[in-house]
Amino acid sequence: MSFLDQISFPLLILACLSLGLAPFLPEPHLWQKLKMLAAGELGRPIDIFDLILHAAPFVLLGLKFLRSYGA
Repeated sequence: MSFLDQISFPLLILACLSLGLAPFLPEPHLWQKLKMLAAGELGRPIDIFDLILHAAPFVLLGLKFLRSYGA
């Protein structure tokens, strides 16, 4: 996972705030897709792709945090 070491925390935070939460109105796509997943309505391939795309920055940030500060 050396590619995580090359990505800075500010860049990942910026990606989370922009790509992860876009579009901001009426509600972020990530929140919308998570609600669809909880309701069992996430079945179309485009919705699954949207969930993966918008969640990726948060997953990378979490992995980098665990790699840097975890056990």
